[in-house]
Order: sequence, then structure tokens, then C-alpha cells
Amino acid sequence: MVSHPAHLVALGFGSGLSPWAPGTFGTVWAWLAWLVLSTWLPAAWLGWVVVAAMLVGWWACSVTAEHLRIADPSHVVWDEVAAFWLILWLVMPAGWLGQLVAFGLFRFFDAVKPGPVGWADRTFKGMGWRGGFGIMFDDLVAAFCTLLVIALWRRLW
Repeated sequence: MVSHPAHLVALGFGSGLSPWAPGTFGTVWAWLAWLVLSTWLPAAWLGWVVVAAMLVGWWACSVTAEHLRIADPSHVVWDEVAAFWLILWLVMPAGWLGQLVAFGLFRFFDAVKPGPVGWADRTFKGMGWRGGFGIMFDDLVAAFCTLLVIALWRRLW
């Protein structure tokens, strides 16, 4: 993990090294890290953190996948981190229950990969920059689906 800075980031600062459900552990780490960041930074700056997390994540996921020689390693969780930060940035200031619902919906879309999430996961497989983009992209589609469900739920109720 510490042999290259990209590995440290891609592995979610160790949260992705969980032997079971590394994506869930990465998302929990993202949630906790966001709560800490949000106490120090205003919403506009948090938006820039999300943008930076996506760009750095593309690089880190690309490099780490190349070094591991696996197109989409399960222990690479920065894609979950950046996508969940995007969700939290857009749904906050949600209460504890709202955050929990966002977490559950995101984990559902990311793990089950229904419809467009599955398409995104299949379309951008590979190594190099394209593969790193693919690692990030399906989680961003899962984030979009999560946000869509939350928006529809708010609209209907």
C-alpha cells in the first residue's frame, strides 16, 4: 500500500484492504472522512474537494490497477470514496437517516450494478487511463442513480 502514493489513495488509505466487502468499508471511510472535512470546509470548497478526488482518483486507480495487473481490483475503493463524496456534497445538510439512506442506495447500485451502472461497468474495462476511468465511471453512474432516487423520493413526498 505504501510502495507508491497512488496505492495509498486508491486503497482508500487502507479501508479497501478489508478481507470482506472492501467497497462497503471504503464507503464508510468516505462517510466518516466527509463528516470531518465538512466541519472545516464550507460547501463550495467541499465541491472542489470532490472534483480533486475524482481527478486524483482517476490517476490513482489507473496506476494501482496497472501495478496489480488487474483491470478493476476489488481493493481499489477510491472510486467509492469520490462518488460517495459527490452524493454527500449534494444531499447535505441531510440528517443521519438521510445520510444512511444515501449510503444504502449507493451501496445497492454499486454492488448490484443494475441497468446503467452495469452498462458503465462493462463498457470501460481495461488497463491504463481508460481502465482507471472505467473504475471511477461506474461508481459515478451509481452515484447519479442514488441521487435520482433521492430526488424522486423528495419530489413525490
